[in-house]
Amino acid sequence: MMTNFKLGIFGSGQLGRMIVQAAADYGIACHVFAPDAQNSPAGQICNTLTQAEYTDQDALYKFYDSVNAVTSEFENIPVSSLQAAPASLLVSPGIKALATAQNRLNEKQTAKKLGIPTAPYWKITSSAELSSALEILNAKAILKTAKLGYDGKGQIRTRSGENADHLWKEINTELAILESFVDFKKEVSFLIARNAKGEISLFPPTLNHHENGILDHSTAPAILPHHVIEAGNNYARLIAEHLELVGLIAIELFLTDDNQLIFNEIAPRPHNSFHWTIEGCKTSQFHQLVRSVCNLPLGSVSTKGKWHMKNILGQSVDELVSNYNNAGKYIHNYGKNEPKTDRKMGHITWSE
Repeated sequence: MMTNFKLGIFGSGQLGRMIVQAAADYGIACHVFAPDAQNSPAGQICNTLTQAEYTDQDALYKFYDSVNAVTSEFENIPVSSLQAAPASLLVSPGIKALATAQNRLNEKQTAKKLGIPTAPYWKITSSAELSSALEILNAKAILKTAKLGYDGKGQIRTRSGENADHLWKEINTELAILESFVDFKKEVSFLIARNAKGEISLFPPTLNHHENGILDHSTAPAILPHHVIEAGNNYARLIAEHLELVGLIAIELFLTDDNQLIFNEIAPRPHNSFHWTIEGCKTSQFHQLVRSVCNLPLGSVSTKGKWHMKNILGQSVDELVSNYNNAGKYIHNYGKNEPKTDRKMGHITWSE
């Protein structure tokens, strides 16, 4: 038990909440820093909270002075907030990892540099560039904002021949990426933990199914050919080491009909598709994150049986309550006050 250790967390959502819960198992107190920390999923249960903008220098100084290590529950924290930390303080996932994950172009360029297969893509800064790329592509594509997209937001499905001026106006950004559409049979995610010593731990991969751009459910461990699992784990290791990661990073990949993996995106934090690890692994992704940033040894990620995780959105929030008496289901309610359409309110896991 680490009674004198305090972990700082940037962000106050459900991932922060589950980090707080995991830290408490090791006797570690948590200090949540976010503009909406008060009565948030993480703010409801943390030991200390600071409600301030991520760019508030005075608040950051006091926050850093109060904690022994810092992690982030989502990747859109300003890089400058991490740069303001004292050099002696461990900051997760690290500046290089955070900056790369904030820009889809940077992600793709990093993957390409490391030899990880990507679909053809184009940097887009104008309707003229979009028109030219669509003409070269001559197929289906996805136009995405380079920054701040998640859960299907900030992206438009399109194809050659569509009006580039209309598309550029609709995407409403100064920097975008046009990606060739990948005809895939499954989406697979891999998750790796890495500590400050460079030690790593790879979780069993997960198969994902999306509805309207939002993860609906996941199944794990993914049953895949050995060479596919080996390749995915190698890609995760390459990215983690290249980005000098401390903490967790998930890599999402498309699996084609001929069992080839194509890079989609990364997330340097706990990942929705690995919530099943809370019950399904000896060490959950949240416990492993705490271990990796709090100078604890990495834990075993062995698992038994097959596990399922289903996201519960605002329009189906009644499923949480209706399953409370189901002995075979594990219920996770995120404590959000207002159910909204497509808002993640909780998740349910079960094994077979």
